[in-house]
Amino acid sequence: MIAKYSDAETEAAETQVWLDFALQCGYLDHKDHEILKQEYNFIIGKLVRIIHNPDQWTL
Repeated sequence: MIAKYSDAETEAAETQVWLDFALQCGYLDHKDHEILKQEYNFIIGKLVRIIHNPDQWTL
């Protein structure tokens, strides 16, 4: 189960790279980029907590 959370963390981090790319290419403005980056930071933070404390999240 932890492997799936780790995969999700990796995918979220990859999405952040693509958000940076979208900003540099002009597909996103700075405001939208910052909002999305903050959301992904939040998601990654939650996933890391789950990975480091799996007993709280598994049956």
